[in-house]
Amino acid sequence: MNQLEKKNIRHFTLAALEDYFLEIGEKKFRAKQVHEWIWQKYARSFDDMSNLGKELRAHLAQSFSLPALSIDAVQNSIDGTIKSRFRTFDQHLVEGVLIPTEERKTACVSSQIGCSLTCKFCATGYMERKRNLTFDEIYDQVAIINKQSLDTYQQKLTNIVFMGMGEPLLNYANMMKAVERISAEDGLGMSPKRITVSTAGVAKMITKLADDGAKFKLALSLHAANDKKRNEIMPINETNNIEALTDALNYYYKKTKQHVTFEYILFQNFNESIKDAEELVKLYRRVPADLVNIIEYNPIDMSKFAKPSEEKVDEFMHYLEKNKVNARLRRSRGKDIDAACGQLANKG
Repeated sequence: MNQLEKKNIRHFTLAALEDYFLEIGEKKFRAKQVHEWIWQKYARSFDDMSNLGKELRAHLAQSFSLPALSIDAVQNSIDGTIKSRFRTFDQHLVEGVLIPTEERKTACVSSQIGCSLTCKFCATGYMERKRNLTFDEIYDQVAIINKQSLDTYQQKLTNIVFMGMGEPLLNYANMMKAVERISAEDGLGMSPKRITVSTAGVAKMITKLADDGAKFKLALSLHAANDKKRNEIMPINETNNIEALTDALNYYYKKTKQHVTFEYILFQNFNESIKDAEELVKLYRRVPADLVNIIEYNPIDMSKFAKPSEEKVDEFMHYLEKNKVNARLRRSRGKDIDAACGQLANKG
């Protein structure tokens, strides 16, 4: 039986594994041992499972696959950021980033191989979407980046952001299952409150998040507060306009009582005027947002956009603060290795 025909052992629940071991005449506790190996001890193969007998390991290897991500390349930034390019079992590449600060160690993870949304300012948007990542591949990214954080900074991850390659809400089931495994006590045990899922804005899936009682934080990649401009840079807005997103976000807050974060990249001569700031203030007041992250633009080869001047950025920030908007200017990290916001494109 080849690897593609075998069932992925990580897609079995603990209860299903217990049933399997009883069926083959093994003790039930073997299931817990295997479960620990694949989720907590982070086994890369059945041979790693040293407290199982040799024959049982060989049997598992014959019966199941364990298609873990491997590291294809690592780049280190002068600011301490670490970008990893991961290789999947079927030879696709995807990137994840460790972003360290004094207070936080954050993993930025991908949810898809490529992206279908074609946002004009994002390097991933110029790539073809090959496929969704499975929940265990998303988990792998976090586990590997957590190990990098421990090895490099002697600290575990404090936060996870789904802000890498792809649109998480277009890989809804795998994203939700990944969060469940990451936050499970028999997984990585991280609080959902330390996980942020960023979306370009899929209104019906934001509503579904609300109905499913999502516990993590939600961020909307806004980047323009009127439909004309947003359509220009984010084609998804044509089918998920600002009115539809406003309704979905208000519904989300009503059901979950969780505020939303807006993300807003400033582009020179496009969305950085005082009129743009005014529109952003109005939208902020219509939606239960608790924060606006103003993000420094990181130029990419394929895009015509440029960074605004420091003076323009200061004016924009001052206008938001004067109008009682909780705004924070986020300086990009990892720019020298193409690891900053919007730069992930498997360039290596």
